[in-house]
Amino acid sequence: MHPSHIKIEDYNYKLPEKRIAKYPLTNRDDSKLLYLNSGRPEARKFRELPDLLPADSLLVFNETKVIQARLQFRKKSGANIEIFCLEPVEPSNDFQIAFQQPSPVVWECLVGNAKRWKDEPLELIISQGADEIMLTAEKTGRTGDAFLISFRWEPQHIPFSEIIELTGKVPLPPYLNREAEESDKKRYQTIYARHDGSVAAPTAGLHFTDRIFEELARKGIETEQLTLHVGAGTFKPVSSETIAEHEMHTEHIVIPVEALEHMSRKAEDHIIAVGTTSLRTIESLYWMAVKLDNGDESFKINQWDPYELPQKMTGKEALQILIKYADDHRLKELKGQTQMIIAPGYRLKLAKGLLTNFHQPKSTLLLLVAAIIGNKWKSAYNFSLQNGFRFLSYGDSCLFLYE
Repeated sequence: MHPSHIKIEDYNYKLPEKRIAKYPLTNRDDSKLLYLNSGRPEARKFRELPDLLPADSLLVFNETKVIQARLQFRKKSGANIEIFCLEPVEPSNDFQIAFQQPSPVVWECLVGNAKRWKDEPLELIISQGADEIMLTAEKTGRTGDAFLISFRWEPQHIPFSEIIELTGKVPLPPYLNREAEESDKKRYQTIYARHDGSVAAPTAGLHFTDRIFEELARKGIETEQLTLHVGAGTFKPVSSETIAEHEMHTEHIVIPVEALEHMSRKAEDHIIAVGTTSLRTIESLYWMAVKLDNGDESFKINQWDPYELPQKMTGKEALQILIKYADDHRLKELKGQTQMIIAPGYRLKLAKGLLTNFHQPKSTLLLLVAAIIGNKWKSAYNFSLQNGFRFLSYGDSCLFLYE
């Protein structure tokens, strides 16, 4: 059955409000770890992770960094307008370049209380020590549910990254139902985050500490890094009866060629994705190679490509195709986009496991989990609800190895 026929109601469960972790634990690695041992759920500690991983594992991490994407403006009438920066448009749509741009820039944004904002520019005074920065926002167009917003500021030479760092707020998930606090700037961020661009944290990585990394190294477990900038669409619920009518969000990915080479060497071992974003990136690589092998150099994976493109190569062969392309074009990294949905019926091509948090009912991320462990997700989640696990972004973690 094509996954588009899946009924989302079959991936529903009751999540009491008290099971949602509103704040992180004091120590990141004090969290619990749900481990499926021969299909049976067990409650373990996250600190036990190095002992639970296969000895030949390669853990793949997402190095994206959460930006303070929520900007609060107040109109002269007193109305509050929130501008939620999603991705850059002009003068560059490359995140790393866009953050270094001086005034002006154009971003695609969501706007809260948009009906109260007509066409007049919004102004915000930002304090920078003894100096002040005047930030102006103006609507210049629309794209779907989002707006194109032109930001200008004085002094003009200041990079946009500094503007949002000075005035923006951490974009906490809406289901936390609370305002971002100063502590969230550090805790809603992995300790290895490097590349600005996400509006949601790759939360499976929030549990890692220097102590865990030291233990992984001591056991000879290898690690690798890539980047997928998480978009706000990751929280978009499936509102249609089947997922055929659900449009997956598109996210930007960056993969160093060194990471491709590392994964190629480990392709027949246990490549384990740290987080659903890492998994979507790893699996997208396979389909990029398939498209490249058919003359398509777009490096864009559409929602249903994995269910409609031919599957005629191994994971190692796919990685070697990408490496050769990068070598031929003298590239140090590959950049692309992915809209792929991983749902029951999909078979993993490169990854052999997933470390992840617990996900919302009727979400595409829960579909992803079900693609890996099948209907065992129900018993795993029920066990976790009955045994005091904390759910969602600031909650506990799970280790699922692909059978």
